[in-house]
Amino acid sequence: MNSKDLAGKVALITGGSRGIGRAIALRLARHGANVAINYVSRDEDALNAQKAVQEEGVQCVLVKGDVSDPPSVSTIVARTREALGPIDFLVANAGISIIETHQEISWETWKKTMSVNLDSMFLSIMAVKDEMLARQYGRIVCLSSVAALRPRQRQIHYAASKGAIVSMVRCCAEAFAPHVRVNCIAPGLIETEMGALLGPQALQGIIENTPLGRLGQPEEIGNVAYFLLSDQSSFMTGQTLAVSGGRIMLP
Repeated sequence: MNSKDLAGKVALITGGSRGIGRAIALRLARHGANVAINYVSRDEDALNAQKAVQEEGVQCVLVKGDVSDPPSVSTIVARTREALGPIDFLVANAGISIIETHQEISWETWKKTMSVNLDSMFLSIMAVKDEMLARQYGRIVCLSSVAALRPRQRQIHYAASKGAIVSMVRCCAEAFAPHVRVNCIAPGLIETEMGALLGPQALQGIIENTPLGRLGQPEEIGNVAYFLLSDQSSFMTGQTLAVSGGRIMLP
């Protein structure tokens, strides 16, 4: 289905130049939304994503900046508004995954993970929510992980940051209702550059323990993000949808 039901809407996607963020940008563009893609360093990836989005016949701007830095977030949001207009949709997707055992994890790693994964979402939400509330319209989707909902080896810091996102989404959804909806996606293992950090042996083990027997694809998360941003989910807020090939129901 490629109806232009999002025509005229403006979406800001953090971490949108590759992987899940890129797939979400393309999905929204196919439905007519104009898209601002935030990224921090990989210019070539960002330009490629911008080109792909523009090929869908919509506007696309690149807004480079670190979403864990408050002044940078203010600039990212201001540039998006200047280029495309008021922000209707925020997809808070930026994140990192550092693989370390409990013996290896350091205070510095903990702080970096929390800064990129959690602080960035708080800053992004706070930067757009007042205008959304004033306009009495807004949709926010945050990317968490099944690591927030079940144990994951060598990722204490990652899982903690993603669990906090789930709680933050619930609180924001209650605070911003009824006009601004806030929901969350908790992906399982998706075939992205970040997922590959686990290594081939760990990947194979996860696949073997996934009822659907495979990795997820970024486009499958894009589909769910579109659903949560569109009117198809008009009676949903404060929810976390696990998209994990069934892994979430295993002990």
